[in-house]
Amino acid sequence: MDATTHVRVPLVEEGQAEGRLAELYADIKSNTNLPFVPDMFRLLSTRPDLLEGVVAGYKGMFITGIMPRATRELIAAWTSKVNQCPYCVGTHNFFFQAFGGPQETAQAVESAESVEDLPVDERTKVLLRLLTKLSKEAYKITDVDWKVATDAGWTSEELLEGFFIAGMFNFITRMVDGLGLGFSVAASRVSQQEVPTGGEV
Repeated sequence: MDATTHVRVPLVEEGQAEGRLAELYADIKSNTNLPFVPDMFRLLSTRPDLLEGVVAGYKGMFITGIMPRATRELIAAWTSKVNQCPYCVGTHNFFFQAFGGPQETAQAVESAESVEDLPVDERTKVLLRLLTKLSKEAYKITDVDWKVATDAGWTSEELLEGFFIAGMFNFITRMVDGLGLGFSVAASRVSQQEVPTGGEV
């Protein structure tokens, strides 16, 4: 099935992109190191002004950063799981593994009911518990929650980065699902790629 069958907005094909959109498409492929523009970005292809914001957010999450790329991808995949977006789980499980994350953990993200089901260390669980709370009930986060995370060894700068990624994926998953792309992991062309050896794409 065409991954875009259920999409509710027009998508501009790469060969039809002109002007600023063509520049953004080239930028996306350069930064993702993929031979195509992921359909998540194409959801905004008729509005390059909006797409610019998403591209900037992607770069902020994944091109620069202080946490290891695999950790940032795990946050993206887990937040997508919390939001029940199989498209985004599949996409970022691919990148998680491409940047050195264990296949066992990626598979667990797909089926886990809670952070406690994930085969990760306690420090990582502390972070993911906090980011789960951010996704589900951010208004309930307290100074105590923050202290638990810093006591576990996370710096304020790392937590800010984690909050930014999880916050962005609370937006992205809603856009992907609401516009009809997130119905299945099979819709993610990224997840269908073979995970490269050597630790990165």
